[in-house]
Amino acid sequence: MEYILHLFILICFYTLLSQSLNLSAGFTGLISLAHAGFYGIGAYTTSILSTQFGFSFWLSIPLAMFISGVISLIVSLIALRTVEDYFIICTMGIQVILSSIMNNWMDLTRGPLGIPGIPSISFFGITLDSKMSFLLLSLFFVALVWFVLRNVSKSGFGKTLLAISEDEIYSQSIGKNVYLSKTVSFTLSAMFAAIPGTLYAHYISYIDPTSFTVAESIFVLSIVIIGGLGNLTGSFLASAFLVLLPEALRFVGMPDNIAANMRQIIYGLILVAVMMTGKNGVKELFTSKAKRTA
Repeated sequence: MEYILHLFILICFYTLLSQSLNLSAGFTGLISLAHAGFYGIGAYTTSILSTQFGFSFWLSIPLAMFISGVISLIVSLIALRTVEDYFIICTMGIQVILSSIMNNWMDLTRGPLGIPGIPSISFFGITLDSKMSFLLLSLFFVALVWFVLRNVSKSGFGKTLLAISEDEIYSQSIGKNVYLSKTVSFTLSAMFAAIPGTLYAHYISYIDPTSFTVAESIFVLSIVIIGGLGNLTGSFLASAFLVLLPEALRFVGMPDNIAANMRQIIYGLILVAVMMTGKNGVKELFTSKAKRTA
């Protein structure tokens, strides 16, 4: 049961990450590979504040979102001067820079040694040290972020973002401030990415740079694409699929000497098949890019 609860908690983390990335990638068409970096900023912020200054989770989470937002705002001023594939490459470079800072700034992050001893979350004097209680807290944040992003998508600002993703030039021609809208979208996306970072740090009680790499950003982007660009419910379903599939393959009876490699091969084949046959994932990505190019 503990194992199953752990998997559901991981699904919640990746749902939060993919929902937040959907704000920029799904609604605005800004495909970013720096999302794991902002995820890491949230984790490191709450870890440092809680272990060195005694901050509680409820105080550190808004500070983590604020710091992630400030850094992403600075990043967006540079990255948004590029478009299309160049923007993706730029964000990947930013992800590498953030990972390098986490790995080399020993005085702040302890580098590859990581930060241990992160305390559990307390709620009105009750310590959430069981997996069931932590799952309920994670589900609360999943529902909260879903509700906020759903309302954003239905607002005038959300309609502007969708218009930009479909035809940026037309949106600008009818008086929409495209650059400002993209900046706000990218910044809010990074701020929401800090939430699962804070949850992850307090859940694992130890963090190091290996959890916030380019590979993690690619994995989160895969969830967004498979779930459907702009589809918040699809983010949850795709997160569950990509988290549970590797675990399910562990129970497939195969000889020990080839089990690990075969699981990777089968996982890759299933992932490629799902992406090729998805109606709202990869097709939307390339269709929207083709429309903007035209």
